[in-house]
Amino acid sequence: MTPPPPPFGLSRSRGRIAFDPALDDIGLAAARTALSQGRWTDTRDLLAATGDDWERRGHRLTVLGEAPSTVAWAEDWQLAEPDSADAAALLACATAFRAVAGKAAPERAAELCRAAARLAPADPTPWLALQILARHTGTPDEQERAFDQVRARHRSHHHAHHLMTACLAERQGSDSDRLHHEVYEFAEWASADASPGSPLAVLPLVAHTERHRVLARAGKEAADPAQSEFWRTWRARRGLAQAFDWWLEWDGRDHPRLFLDLNHLVHAQSVLGRTAEAAALFNRIGTHATREPWCHPDRDPSRTFLAARQEALGTGFS
Repeated sequence: MTPPPPPFGLSRSRGRIAFDPALDDIGLAAARTALSQGRWTDTRDLLAATGDDWERRGHRLTVLGEAPSTVAWAEDWQLAEPDSADAAALLACATAFRAVAGKAAPERAAELCRAAARLAPADPTPWLALQILARHTGTPDEQERAFDQVRARHRSHHHAHHLMTACLAERQGSDSDRLHHEVYEFAEWASADASPGSPLAVLPLVAHTERHRVLARAGKEAADPAQSEFWRTWRARRGLAQAFDWWLEWDGRDHPRLFLDLNHLVHAQSVLGRTAEAAALFNRIGTHATREPWCHPDRDPSRTFLAARQEALGTGFS
């Protein structure tokens, strides 16, 4: 049965959407605020409480690592506690993001990722940071090696699979194999290999969204997915059906990146004009919008999300 949505309670504000990568993790948002003010002990306590919940640890460390001031405070923490694997992982993540932004040397970021991995051999997060780095600055071999290291430590790592999907989607393919691109093979393999009920069931739909992004940027598909024939193919329909079946069977288990999957799902429902299903999902998402996939290929994610939500929910919601 379809999980019952909460009562309609979306903001009627006509302002822009505030995309918060912390999503519904209140403790993470609080620790991020404290860290921006130099109070790294809140982050230390948060990560200690996270333990070996690798999905949540990866989510928390990457969100914390994206903040511009994190490198400085992570360095302070590491000076105070040089043997802390958590401090090393945070510094690795933060430096990887700075390298992606062109504000740190990729070699230095990779060195910090490997140092953090040595302090906590079972932790996939330093390798996730290396995978983030490799997506933007590395070779295909480096991307795959980092992914393999993450998967060896946590087989169904959500973030790592999404990153690998994006990397593969960006690889060149011929026009004749657009519906048989290697990214689809990867996504189908990963979703089939995952445990029952895994959010990786959404991966084939993510793969289709990522391929549209790449093709649209190359001028081979319409930028608006609703105007793209690529979204009228059997690949799109099958990916959406699999993702929606997963949602219908979702057993309510907590997952730190659940809302990313729901945004992908409601995006596809909106593109294909399935407003009834989209309405229930927009209601479930509430304020937890994610930039992806609404920003693809190069669109204003706030405007795109609000327009789709208003179309599904009707006048009064924008």
